[in-house]
Amino acid sequence: MEGLKNEMKMEFSASSSNEGFARVAVGAFVAELNPTVDELADIKTAVSEAVTNCIIHGYEQKGGSIWIHCSTEGKQIEISVMDVGKGISDIARARAPMFTTKPELERSGMGFAFMEAFMDAVEVVSEPRKGTCVTMRKTLGEG
Repeated sequence: MEGLKNEMKMEFSASSSNEGFARVAVGAFVAELNPTVDELADIKTAVSEAVTNCIIHGYEQKGGSIWIHCSTEGKQIEISVMDVGKGISDIARARAPMFTTKPELERSGMGFAFMEAFMDAVEVVSEPRKGTCVTMRKTLGEG
């Protein structure tokens, strides 16, 4: 199987009860690459942060849909998490550690920082009132 390309797409409701579902689904998809326990935990945490951002910030907990697209090729995984929520007007500011637009919800402002720490690359594309797409990449076995 190594070297072959594989992909998966899914859509689910932007509900906090589905955050765990997203983690498990992506983890099961990545399992074919035989990740270490740490690599799998990193990927699941990054997915959790991206999905939570869609729910809390993109849709402001008012519902909507979240889409995840995953692809693997060789030992590389690419995961895109998308919403059509309110979008991000200042991506650089949103990516800054400790910045949050929801301090009243006791948000730590570390979502993007965690994604960047656990993945090799994180790209954010967003447009106000149109939504956000976070694409994360990781090559397994590179420590």
